[in-house]
Amino acid sequence: MSVSLPPAGPTGLPGAPGTPTPPSGSAADHGSSLWGDAFARLRRNPQAIAGTIIVFLFVLVALLAPWLAPYGGEALPGQREIRPTVIPGIGEIAAYPLGLDRFGGDVLSKLIWGARASLVIGLVSTALGLAGGMLIGIIAGAFGGWVDNVLMRLVDILLSVPNLLLAVSIAAILGQGPLAIMIAIGASQVPIFARLLRSSMLQQRTADYVLAAQTLGLSRRTVTMSHVLPNSLGPVVVQGTLSLATAVIDAAALSFLGLGGGRPETAEWGRMLTYAQNELAIAPQLAFLPGICIAITALGFTLFGEALREALDPRGRR
Repeated sequence: MSVSLPPAGPTGLPGAPGTPTPPSGSAADHGSSLWGDAFARLRRNPQAIAGTIIVFLFVLVALLAPWLAPYGGEALPGQREIRPTVIPGIGEIAAYPLGLDRFGGDVLSKLIWGARASLVIGLVSTALGLAGGMLIGIIAGAFGGWVDNVLMRLVDILLSVPNLLLAVSIAAILGQGPLAIMIAIGASQVPIFARLLRSSMLQQRTADYVLAAQTLGLSRRTVTMSHVLPNSLGPVVVQGTLSLATAVIDAAALSFLGLGGGRPETAEWGRMLTYAQNELAIAPQLAFLPGICIAITALGFTLFGEALREALDPRGRR
């Protein structure tokens, strides 16, 4: 004998009238985390796909430079082809598809080796800036009070100086060379990461889970390192991706200004632009090609960084 139960009232039980039901396919159904949901959204974002492809090709070319480049980064295989008023251009000599530069170097090989130089400078400088900025941001966000005030006033002073001007000043003091450029660009990014992480940590400190952890008797160090910091890293990761684009441009700018050191024939995009200025009348491709490489690489990191920012934005989650 079956018994029919009356409809459940508004008690909050599943199926009760007035009880909201999560939409099918939502993050609540699958229990996805913030990063898991962001990754799923990135896979559906054309902007993220385009940026990922550009960045992947850039990194692949940089890593495989010894096998992809026909000649070494400082090799001058076409010296005999150079004339005072003639520089072979694109497609004029089969052995050099993109032509030669003023010194007789193969432009294609220099562009490939230049990708490796830009990747190393970009990664190292961003890592230095991220490490320094996170250290300052963690101290300021964890302790607050006068410690926060002192550190943030120093950060404000650094932020008052234009980013590239600060990098040029530091590189001029340290001397010419790739290491000086890495330190200069990294130091100019420290205040940006510090301010961003500190702001994110201050927002997380007022969250309910922090109050619950403190109620359980957890120490400030445990709450900060195990709860507040991991939940504050989203904006910092996004900024790190965008800073890679800035680092590539800044590295080219510092090399263009002659702060990169090295010999004139050294393969580096900014240095190639420097020595192409005197040849614009007879070989404009010497300036256009490295400029296009810099622009496309920066565009790839920017597209991916902006897509990542949108994917991690809580207001965009379903």
